[in-house]
Amino acid sequence: MTDRRPDDAWSGLGTGWAIVSTLIAGMLAWGFVGWVIDKLVGTDHVFLAVGIVVGAAGGVYIVYLRYGREDRDGD
Repeated sequence: MTDRRPDDAWSGLGTGWAIVSTLIAGMLAWGFVGWVIDKLVGTDHVFLAVGIVVGAAGGVYIVYLRYGREDRDGD
């Protein structure tokens, strides 16, 4: 593992990029699924918008699971 120093200004950069890329990937993936459904059903960007919102919510949930929870060992 790398040595993390809390006084280093760049110490959280990797975590920040991981969070941003998780959120963007969720919106892109579910937005694409919504776009495909729009093309199959014949609607005009309804499911695309729903897919982007679902992807954003899923991305926030995944970020919470990965970085937001605290381990509760005996507390």
